[in-house]
Amino acid sequence: MIPIISLIVVVLVSMVVVRIASVALTLTGLSNELARFQARSAFSGTGFSTTESEKVVRHPVRRRIIMLLMLLGNAGIVTAMSSLILSFMGTQTATGITGNIWFRITCLLASLSVLWMFAHSRWIDRELSKYIRWALKRWTALEVRDYAGLLHLTGDYVVLELSVQADDWLANQTLGDLNLADEGVLVLGVEKANGNYFGAPRGKTILEEHDTLLLYGRQEVIANLDERRSGATGNWEHHKAIGKQMQIEKQEEEELEQSDSSLA
Repeated sequence: MIPIISLIVVVLVSMVVVRIASVALTLTGLSNELARFQARSAFSGTGFSTTESEKVVRHPVRRRIIMLLMLLGNAGIVTAMSSLILSFMGTQTATGITGNIWFRITCLLASLSVLWMFAHSRWIDRELSKYIRWALKRWTALEVRDYAGLLHLTGDYVVLELSVQADDWLANQTLGDLNLADEGVLVLGVEKANGNYFGAPRGKTILEEHDTLLLYGRQEVIANLDERRSGATGNWEHHKAIGKQMQIEKQEEEELEQSDSSLA
């Protein structure tokens, strides 16, 4: 049973290490989903696409986190495999082997099931992330920034990347002509197909095929932009989005006035 216990401990520690790295990557500005993908890829040694790897390599803090994960991942996988092999080494008799193996398999599957539920518990994930975030800020010298907190990415507001395709409504137009701000969407940056990045682009910036936009706004509107195609239909969707944004702004103004009157 000792090898099985060792295996469970290795798996548990691995899960915690990956979670700590995910939170640390999130604090450097990566989205939660992307941070988890990067951490799991580095720890397992499976790698990730060139575009994703560039986001790590260009950032010194992310690069250190990924390098540490790769080192710990190799040691953890080797230890886990060794413990797994040792746990199923046979005994002297055939009947003893069969009974012993099934008992060990049952214990192993039960333990892994508990760990699986632990890993996918939203409450545990939320509470663990809070503690990890506090600990990283308290005991590390990493120059991290909680961009999600700074941008108040709660509710419907998100920061997302959007790739421009040839038949998109966004393609071959300037930001000034698109008037995305009227829809409640801000363009934080544009990465051109050749890799050049323009932060806080101005209205004269032309969006071309294979450009990648970094957008801030309501998720529903950005999703509509991603699906919007060129032509009259796309223009009509744009006007509808502007009208909806005006209604939202009007409602927010009314709520603000009510709040001010109640305080007075």
